[in-house]
Amino acid sequence: MKPIGVGIVGCGGIVLQNHVPGLALCPEARLVALCDTDAGVLARAGQQTGVGAMTLDYRELVARSEVDAVIIATPNFVHAPIALAAIAAGKHVLCEKPIAMNYAEAKAMADAAQKAGVRHMTAFTYRFVPAMRYMAHLVKAGAVGEPYHFRSCRLQDWGTRAVGWRQVAKLAGTGELGDMLSHRIDYAHLLLGPIRRLVADDRRFHDVRDGQVSDLEDWIGIMAEFARNRASGMLESTKVATGRGSGARSQDYCEVNGTEGSIVFQLERPLEIQVTKQGEAGLRTIPVPEEFLKWPGSARDPHAGDPAFTFRYDQDVEFIQAIVEQRPCVPSFHDGAQAQAVMDAAVLSIRDRRWVDVA
Repeated sequence: MKPIGVGIVGCGGIVLQNHVPGLALCPEARLVALCDTDAGVLARAGQQTGVGAMTLDYRELVARSEVDAVIIATPNFVHAPIALAAIAAGKHVLCEKPIAMNYAEAKAMADAAQKAGVRHMTAFTYRFVPAMRYMAHLVKAGAVGEPYHFRSCRLQDWGTRAVGWRQVAKLAGTGELGDMLSHRIDYAHLLLGPIRRLVADDRRFHDVRDGQVSDLEDWIGIMAEFARNRASGMLESTKVATGRGSGARSQDYCEVNGTEGSIVFQLERPLEIQVTKQGEAGLRTIPVPEEFLKWPGSARDPHAGDPAFTFRYDQDVEFIQAIVEQRPCVPSFHDGAQAQAVMDAAVLSIRDRRWVDVA
């Protein structure tokens, strides 16, 4: 078969750090076109990748005959228009999270992709961490029994540093909720299934970051009830946990407690998890088995490079494999829409100061 031509819309750091190396692991794919509204960013991406077909207009990119699939890594407010244009042109789509500004947009994207028969994927990158993959396997295999509690905690220290378009409501929709907690909402869905209802609160501690106005939250907290077993959920994420650092080395903690045991995941330890069973005195650290160290079919050497970063490449492997095998991507736009429904409920809860049922 001819190589799958991939076009990228939005050529910032996420693309160069995650998607370009990921596509390099896929012999079936070839990066053929780039788009960004910033000419300087576009030029740098072209120099780094060697791709000559570049444009400032995403409509031109999705119309190109050599583009079979599109990766969207832009500010959130244009995810839906770009994705819908790509789908209408018959292109497969991988979109960064959150995939839309609200649930209605996200559902429209999922429905359109389903109707068009194209592959669709949400970039919930942390699903590909070996430790999270193994944790999900154990939970689904019944290692904790019936769940009582889910909790996640994402702590970063950005202080008053600017976070670009992510601090602007009209461009991002939400702040810490969409930026970081969306991933942890996906953890919750992956491990325990749908959230039935929730109550949320948020804070903005900095109205100005590096001299730029910030009108979005720095901290978000959600208390939730799951459909399964009425299990409880506690989710927290912040950019102002002083001294906790930022990026992959800051705390990303997830724990599930059940009738038979508990499992703990930490991003700082991507190749191990902590477990305990009923009757044991405390947590035991166990390594992630070899078969969970990389995505099935990935050409990546799981023992090479920094494991806090290299797992990210496997999401592009999954995207391309799903296209080749003509099967649904994991995670799909449906997963992105499910997370967006929780985010919408959180926004409504904060506004009305009450518990809200999730759509």
